[in-house]
Amino acid sequence: MTLAQRLNIRQSQQLVMTPQLMQSIKLLTLSNIELSSFIESEVERNPLLVLEDGAPDLRSADAPANIDLVSNADGSADPQTDWSGDAPAPLVADQFDTDVDNVFTPEAPDASAAPDPLAQRQLASDGPSAAPIGAGEPGEAFDLEAMAADEQSLQDVLEQQIALLGLCPADRVIAAALLESIDEAGYLRAELPEIADRLGTEPADVDAVLEVLQTLEPAGVFAVDLRQCLALQLAARDRLDPAMAALLDHLDLLAKREFAALEKACDVDREDIIDMVREVRALDPKPGTAFTNVPMQTVVPDVIVRQAPDGSWSIHLNQDSLPRVLVDRDYHATVAASATQDADKEFLTNCLQTANWLTKSLDQRAKTVLKVAAEIVAQQDGFLVHGVELLRPLNLKQVADAIEMHDSTVSRVTTNKYMQTPRGIFELKYFFSSGVGESGAGEAHSAVAVKHRIQQMVDAESPKAVLSDDAIVDALGQQGIEIARRTVAKYRDALSIPSSVQRRREKRGMTVNA
Repeated sequence: MTLAQRLNIRQSQQLVMTPQLMQSIKLLTLSNIELSSFIESEVERNPLLVLEDGAPDLRSADAPANIDLVSNADGSADPQTDWSGDAPAPLVADQFDTDVDNVFTPEAPDASAAPDPLAQRQLASDGPSAAPIGAGEPGEAFDLEAMAADEQSLQDVLEQQIALLGLCPADRVIAAALLESIDEAGYLRAELPEIADRLGTEPADVDAVLEVLQTLEPAGVFAVDLRQCLALQLAARDRLDPAMAALLDHLDLLAKREFAALEKACDVDREDIIDMVREVRALDPKPGTAFTNVPMQTVVPDVIVRQAPDGSWSIHLNQDSLPRVLVDRDYHATVAASATQDADKEFLTNCLQTANWLTKSLDQRAKTVLKVAAEIVAQQDGFLVHGVELLRPLNLKQVADAIEMHDSTVSRVTTNKYMQTPRGIFELKYFFSSGVGESGAGEAHSAVAVKHRIQQMVDAESPKAVLSDDAIVDALGQQGIEIARRTVAKYRDALSIPSSVQRRREKRGMTVNA
């Protein structure tokens, strides 16, 4: 066998994930709010990108922002929402049922007062945008957030109360160590002997300080377990009698709704045990969570669905949260004409390519989101009209086949995006659910719709006729839904519905109390 050198030509095709392609895929998973942050960062880096002032025109040819499943013949707009800020005063007064004169306007400065030369020079240097707005210093707009009180944490509230207890220096050190050992719910998560060893003091001294701290507000803080937390709150209300203490010692029976066993343990009758249970349920098992400074995340819909007078559905992107970015070609032409160095020319070329790619990617993203949303609305028309009872089973492949896209693309589009419908705001993933078979010929039922029917049956049952899982299976079978008993049990657990035995005990107790 001899070795020889040969030159071969081979041709092959492969899909290469370029940075631009990877970024385009990432844009599909972003919501409108996340997309706005991404575009703002790109505008800061790329001088050729600019954000269009005012409301974005999403109905332009560059970014089609609405789809009418059945367009109106006359193309008329909703008179209640299609009006401009330059409308005449009578129209505005009729729209808002008020007088345009009944509007607060900042008082004009007193013309007789002598002008402040320093303020005039400041306004002249800052430009017309620094004109005073309402009451305040020149150039400062009214800031409502500045008037809001700072939110205090649980540690801040407890520190203020500990400072007023008049503890000795040694006890203040112990109180500070105990304060550092509580969690967000207000429970003490450290062992008292460990704290005593760390501070070099006696465990009795730590217990004494802990008893004092357990009297602070909110009631129930510095508790070591749930029973002590509830006991501290009842003691603050002067309701910790022997019967209530016995009830707290048998919380496991309360969880199982064993009212007969609780009557024996507490030595009270059924009416008293029901009142005691109702009082315990009114307590707060996590008193510290009221001071948890967790920012509220407002859900902003990415797609808005409205019903037209003729019964059709109009689908468009949310104009308030979707930015519109443009490429400043005039600025590029001006700078490119004066660029002489190769590094400057290369930088401008890269900026122009990035800007063009971003605008095309945003346009493609808008089209893809609208296609997926329109198909979801077409598939779930019954839900939008009649409610969750007619929510159909739907999967990603059905939508992908209908709009001729890949399943992964539909999955990315429906991630972290919400749709505003006449029935509320729902995540796009909400409309996808598995199906439950039907006994006869016909379509399957959505698992969400079946859960809703189970919840309705449980809410409507009487104390004398509590439905078991088998009874629920029979009732659903009469409605044409073929479902197994284990599936009913699984759905019931997902809805946090107790078993029929527990529900019977609870409802009988409520009947006796009534």
